[in-house]
Order: sequence, then structure tokens, then C-alpha cells
Amino acid sequence: MSLTMIIVMLISGWLAVAGAMLWGVLRITRRHHHPVQPAPAPKTDKTPSQHANAH
Repeated sequence: MSLTMIIVMLISGWLAVAGAMLWGVLRITRRHHHPVQPAPAPKTDKTPSQHANAH
């Protein structure tokens, strides 16, 4: 087996393993992701607590 073929097989094997790991991680994160509901905004009083600074 030539040196070029060994290097190509090493790189392709590395890419296959990296792709499989990435696919697995993305699959796990998609499966275990729980969307967070946005918290309701607190109700504000009708009277402002600070005065406007109009000049």
C-alpha cells in the first residue's frame, strides 16, 4: 500500500469518526432540549415611581 493511500485512508477515517460523533451529539441535544417558556412580564403600577426629566 502506498504512502498516499495510507494518508487518504487516515483522513477519510478521521472524517467518518468526526461526522459520526457530531451526528450523535446533535441527536442527543435535539432529543434532550426542553424549550423554556418566557416568563410573564411583571405587572406595573399605573403611577410611575420616577419622575420624567423634561427640560
